[in-house]
Amino acid sequence: MATIAVENYLKHALLLAERSPDGLVPMGELATALEVVPGTATTMVKALADSGLVVHEPRRGLRLTAAGRRVALNVLRKHRLVETFLVNVLKMDWAQVHAEAEQLEHAISDAVLDRLDALLGHPATDPHGDPIPSVEGTLNSAVYATLATCATEVALRVVRVTDQSADFLTFAEAHGLRPGAVVQVVDRNLPAGLVTLRRPRGKPFALSLAAAGRIWVAPAEAG
Repeated sequence: MATIAVENYLKHALLLAERSPDGLVPMGELATALEVVPGTATTMVKALADSGLVVHEPRRGLRLTAAGRRVALNVLRKHRLVETFLVNVLKMDWAQVHAEAEQLEHAISDAVLDRLDALLGHPATDPHGDPIPSVEGTLNSAVYATLATCATEVALRVVRVTDQSADFLTFAEAHGLRPGAVVQVVDRNLPAGLVTLRRPRGKPFALSLAAAGRIWVAPAEAG
């Protein structure tokens, strides 16, 4: 059975690998994600490599093995199903559940996880729009446009909020930018680094390009 530290390293490696075109996770990025110094990350990665969970490429980074990916997907599945349970059933604030799920993901068994999944109706995404790995170990890696890059005056549907910090989620909630919400980009001012958005029957409001880049959208008619 993997330790909490091992599960955390593998989960963060998976999240970083999903953004990498070749699946390679640079050691510095992994250390930053885990908030540890690079030397600590290197030591743990070498231990993971000895256990057959990653392939360590010195001075480059690491790749998850099939075994390491299975463990990481299971932890990520627990995390996102727990978040969904906390929001949908316990009615917790979506800005607060990430920290709770970080603790609970290591405590629940696979049997409890399966019951939780059934109770929730086998959701495909969590409250932030992040895809939930299937019980078979697949993960939907679809990439969408963001509010920073999409066309203006087009009806868009928020599908995912990628910044999980409580402050950002509280901000998004205050502006009605949860997954499923419909929004339009009214104007994009690149020199000022701002986009102007409007919700149906709402007043226009400004958002920084950096913040807009953390909100993924699809055409509203796509469902």
